[in-house]
Amino acid sequence: MTTLSVPIPAKLDESINNLIKNGYAENKASFVRKAITRLVEDEAVLVILRAQEEPTLKGDLKTLAKKFK
Repeated sequence: MTTLSVPIPAKLDESINNLIKNGYAENKASFVRKAITRLVEDEAVLVILRAQEEPTLKGDLKTLAKKFK
């Protein structure tokens, strides 16, 4: 596992601490892992949604997904 050290502004640190207190994550490391995972998943969904609107890619989503494997 790699360790990443990133300086963040006080306001963002406060927001992270509040989310941790509200049970979103156990600690800051867990919070960052969850946030990055969420971003990666959101981006994957956006790519699929954009692909569905592409005029050259028509048809069933499962069939379209096979084109990208």
